Amino acid sequence: MNKGEWLLRIEDVDTTRRVAGAADTMMRTLDKFGFEWDGEVIWQSKRSGFYAQALEQLNNDGLVFPCTCSRKLLAQTAVEQSGIYPGTCRSQKLPFPHDHAVRVRVPDTTISFDDAITGENQQSLAAECGDFVIKRRDGLFAYQLAVVVDDALQGVTEIVRGADLLDSTPRQIFLQQCLNYTRPGYLHLPLILDHDGRKLSKSEGAAELNPDRPVKSIHAALRHLGQQPPADLVKAGTVDVWQWAMENWRISRVPTPHNVIKTS
Repeated sequence: MNKGEWLLRIEDVDTTRRVAGAADTMMRTLDKFGFEWDGEVIWQSKRSGFYAQALEQLNNDGLVFPCTCSRKLLAQTAVEQSGIYPGTCRSQKLPFPHDHAVRVRVPDTTISFDDAITGENQQSLAAECGDFVIKRRDGLFAYQLAVVVDDALQGVTEIVRGADLLDSTPRQIFLQQCLNYTRPGYLHLPLILDHDGRKLSKSEGAAELNPDRPVKSIHAALRHLGQQPPADLVKAGTVDVWQWAMENWRISRVPTPHNVIKTS
């Protein structure tokens, strides 16, 4: 990615969950909210070749193994193993003649990273994560691998996303280490939750963003992130409200998410 270049990536690597027309709606909404991007849109569903190269590198380094465990078998062992993969197929090697997923062989190590909002986070991969899937049994690459490869190839240096992905970060950092990628900086933002503690976007009956009233939504988001926008800013235009946000943004005002992954 060239300096000053803004790219849009559609993370549709799981094609089984694709909803017809959803990506087009999302891009129209981004446009209405004042977001701009350069060049063609990047679709993860069209980048399997890059993920296959990364998988080949991991396999050459002896870091992955084929897994033939069924969901039924994993469900039966999950209670005793606290949801952590029990290592049933760890001794198997690629290539493998039968249908299989591919898992990363996780060592007994702790991944630590400093988040711009939550501070230092730690996760024991073996105890809290276990060997995780990077290619599914149906042949689709997992998000954990795809996003790591794409971030590296696009030269991403700072990752800003919701705190619901905080728990995924140690796995992604581990993959970055395995693939000799540079670690980006991280900032995980607090989510907007409903009364039951669920993400508002996942709540039944949650209203969609209104593309015809973008400033109202941006103003509300700024308030949620502790930025204290003036009340009359809601009457401004989209360009003006973004200009105010860029000039007045203070990271120290952003509330700390609740799900910080610190070990004892």
